[in-house]
Amino acid sequence: MSALDRCYNVNDLRAAAKKRLPRGVFEFVDRATEDEVALRNNRAAFERIKLRHRALMDVSGRSTKTTLFGKEIALPMAIAPTGAAGLCWHEGELELAKAAAAARIPFTLATGAMTSMEKIAREANFRLWFQLYVWKQRELSYQLIERAKNAGFEALIVTTDTIVPPNREYNAKNGFMLPFHPTVRFTLDIMRHPTWFASVLMKYFTTIGMPRNENYPDPYRRPIGTDPGTREVMRQDSLSWDDIKIFRDKWPGILMLKGINRPDDALRAVAAGVDGLIVSNHGGRNMDSAAATIDLLPEIAEAVGEKATVILDSGIRRGSDIVKALALGAKCVLTGRATLYGTAVGGQAGAAAAVGFIRNELDKTMAYTGCLTPADITTDIFYPSPEGNRRAVGAA
Repeated sequence: MSALDRCYNVNDLRAAAKKRLPRGVFEFVDRATEDEVALRNNRAAFERIKLRHRALMDVSGRSTKTTLFGKEIALPMAIAPTGAAGLCWHEGELELAKAAAAARIPFTLATGAMTSMEKIAREANFRLWFQLYVWKQRELSYQLIERAKNAGFEALIVTTDTIVPPNREYNAKNGFMLPFHPTVRFTLDIMRHPTWFASVLMKYFTTIGMPRNENYPDPYRRPIGTDPGTREVMRQDSLSWDDIKIFRDKWPGILMLKGINRPDDALRAVAAGVDGLIVSNHGGRNMDSAAATIDLLPEIAEAVGEKATVILDSGIRRGSDIVKALALGAKCVLTGRATLYGTAVGGQAGAAAAVGFIRNELDKTMAYTGCLTPADITTDIFYPSPEGNRRAVGAA
């Protein structure tokens, strides 16, 4: 029996990933920043929300299918950008993209991915989104936008919440840094995980050599261990609304902003022609005092109404989390860690297992609450009443 066969939910996948991955890689994926208050609060906020069972309603015809940006998807979930997928599994981004395509949900490719957008488009082409970290030299960003457009990507997601490098002290303690530097501590970590070394790192070494950030602009598409100057050229502290207007002009497809936490920012985004708003705190990985996104969601959804599609990110682990997000105004959620754990355990099959667990839990929660489709999910399912629940959600 494989490790994947012994997994029955996302938490099991996490435990299996922890055993398989070097500590530095696992904690880069799993942990957050500083005291990890935001990480814990993301989950606690979901867990505070309680639902009411609806009795004696025929839900035999229920479906998790929904429409997002005018096209059908199998469930209201998309894969979030995760730059470390290629270190969790050989060509992990491609494995994850294939699982998403098979599940009929969108996949987001990260700027820092180790598989090129062109290869993803050739081998896993369902609904592809590209996440853009804005480069200090804006022309480099424009190059990536043009590449994504030529590769046929449906949407561009601009990350707005990483304007300065986050304070993740555990990476330094583990000797693990991106760009990758093989420190003594991390080398010893690798030696304690020979299966990972043989199936991931050695596989790169014997085929392409040291993996590269394949979606960086031409001058910086180098092996991940030889690029110490990249951090400076990727500084984003000058990112502004003027940049968003330029991106809108250059990008003909769906444009989304990731990291929207305020109604006034949401309305400015709509005014700039943005199609989608992703309410995110980067999974608690950046600002440790960040509010839980499920707490922020209702006022942002109310502010924009039908003017833009609102998506929730950060903290999704169960299908019931999707139900809660949809009830509070999201049209879809992004999952990052959940499917990355699966990828780390079993590549495409592991990622598919993670999606399957969440889909099954979503289906059951819809049945319990009497919802035939995602469109039927409203705050009517909450206990206490919607007004009382909003006060509970905001409580410390």
